[in-house]
Amino acid sequence: MTEAALLRDRLRDAGLDVRSVETASGGLAAEAGVARLTDGTTLFVKTFADPPSGDAFAAEAEGLEALRTLGGVATPEVVLASSELLVLESLAARPRDEAFWVRLAHDLAHLHTSTIHDRFGWHRDNWLGRRRQVNTWSDDGFAFFAEHRLLRWLDEPRVFDALGPAGRARLERLCDRLPELLPERPACLVHGDLWAQNIMATADGRPALIDPAVSYTWAEIDLAHLWTTAPPAEAEVFFWLYAELTGLDEGWRERMPILQLRQHLAVIAQFDPDWGAGDIARETLARF
Repeated sequence: MTEAALLRDRLRDAGLDVRSVETASGGLAAEAGVARLTDGTTLFVKTFADPPSGDAFAAEAEGLEALRTLGGVATPEVVLASSELLVLESLAARPRDEAFWVRLAHDLAHLHTSTIHDRFGWHRDNWLGRRRQVNTWSDDGFAFFAEHRLLRWLDEPRVFDALGPAGRARLERLCDRLPELLPERPACLVHGDLWAQNIMATADGRPALIDPAVSYTWAEIDLAHLWTTAPPAEAEVFFWLYAELTGLDEGWRERMPILQLRQHLAVIAQFDPDWGAGDIARETLARF
């Protein structure tokens, strides 16, 4: 069955009167598309051919709501979130201009500075791609990042093989040294999977975020993901403005490879090929 046919059948099973479905590119873990209903409504829809869990889409819908209501960030309205299907308000493509990224810098700075929390984690686990993101509460940001964002991936067969004995030992040494490598920062609400593909626009051009894996953790988790995943040239203004708005110190760029390790390990665990994530992870770990 094609992706479009799978999406169409699941939409109809959910009681939506579908005229057509066109598959969408850009996502890595799920099958996604744009559905047009017989009344002319256009919706974004995604599913898993083989769902990793019955709560994946409910957790994602909750994350979208949290970003909007707690952090003031634009996210699409959720039409339906079931065990098999997520249906969202359709968004516009991201404009290619600096003004958009200036607005995003203000929005993300507001999200990170207005949602300070006294613990790291989230009230439930959610999903990063097709793998569960463990969000058990912790009072210690270094312990939380080490256990639930780095060492957690060592049980994944592809990560175990990609790092080898030396790489696994280096990762453990890095985790032991986190308090001397990273500054102590409070937890705040983060998107958790913030790369350019997950940034779109509302009908009036405001930045809108999709596909979150939210938790309360360090704000620089979001910054690192965007910084290290080839953002477009017009995004350059975002980084210096975000740093100014949030009072980042001069050393933030040097921290990005360590913080982004959690995403590289997640990619290695889930995808073959891994688009160079294994090489980057081994290079980052080489000095440990």
